[in-house]
Amino acid sequence: MVSSRGLDVLRAIVRDYVSTREPVGSKSLVDRHGFGVSAATIRNDMASLEEEHLITAPHTSSGRIPTDLGYRVFVDYLAETQQLTLAQSTAIERFLGESDDFDDLLMRTVRTLAQLTNQVAVVQYPALGAVSVAHIELVLLGSHRIMSVLITDNGRVEQRLIDLESQASGRSAEIATVTETELVHLRNAVNAACNGKSLSEVAQILGAGLSVNGVGSEVQKAVFSALTDQVAANRHEKLILAGTANLVRTESDFSGSLYPVLDAIEEQVVVLKLLTRMTSDVEEVAVSIGQEHAHSGLDQTSVIAGGYASAGEVSHIGLLGPTRMDYPANIAAVRAVARYLSDLLDSRGT
Repeated sequence: MVSSRGLDVLRAIVRDYVSTREPVGSKSLVDRHGFGVSAATIRNDMASLEEEHLITAPHTSSGRIPTDLGYRVFVDYLAETQQLTLAQSTAIERFLGESDDFDDLLMRTVRTLAQLTNQVAVVQYPALGAVSVAHIELVLLGSHRIMSVLITDNGRVEQRLIDLESQASGRSAEIATVTETELVHLRNAVNAACNGKSLSEVAQILGAGLSVNGVGSEVQKAVFSALTDQVAANRHEKLILAGTANLVRTESDFSGSLYPVLDAIEEQVVVLKLLTRMTSDVEEVAVSIGQEHAHSGLDQTSVIAGGYASAGEVSHIGLLGPTRMDYPANIAAVRAVARYLSDLLDSRGT
């Protein structure tokens, strides 16, 4: 059984170790935190914490460091709620507000979060089952070239260049050509069939094939193929990451090699599944610590996950770093950036 003072000692050990990365001894605790008792009494409290597997000795020295369980108790019961400073909040709002499009907004989001926390920041593209096509634009760039632009209702823009000449290379058939009038007919038909439909529905429509009178079959085939690729690219669940170099700066926090952590990050599905499992609410920020992940490559890391709202669905945003991290500050950063992202998407109607 850990006493109330023992929990205060645990809080102090976590704070000091996160700050200094040095194992914490009883004398330094007395000197820094003024518990009003002797170092011998603090040693007894530390012994109780060690019996409960909340702290451990990394070496034979007298200093102790938190265990995964110790961090868990700290996060759940001992950490104080923090808020970003006014300067930080203002900078986030201004930087995210300057984004040009949805992709740029998400990239700015992870860069901001990585800079605020000095951790690896991740953001998930929205849950694309709820994303639909807002508009498809076909732009004539010449008799043999078309620009296909797919715009989704969450503001994402995907462009493809269709080169009819290159597609005809090696064939005996003549190179297909297209006029502005033909392209208008094709654009209207495609938008009539696809606008407002989910990406899954559009994929089925394009797969079944459309037929537009007055437009050459080779042109239609090339345009539908490009649109199919664009829809597939938008339906693919993926993460944007920033701050991976921060792991190298904290390499001493990891025993052994960093490669298992980097491999897990590169295999995005691992992190995506973890974020999805941790939280499904835009109001919630969850923390997974060390071996709680049940993934060997990440067993020396902590993950902080939050949610943001896009098109009425919850997608994920978070941080990954060593278990020795500033949990209160990082939780505050994830919560604040997720909130700003949701508010900005809502104001833009996405």
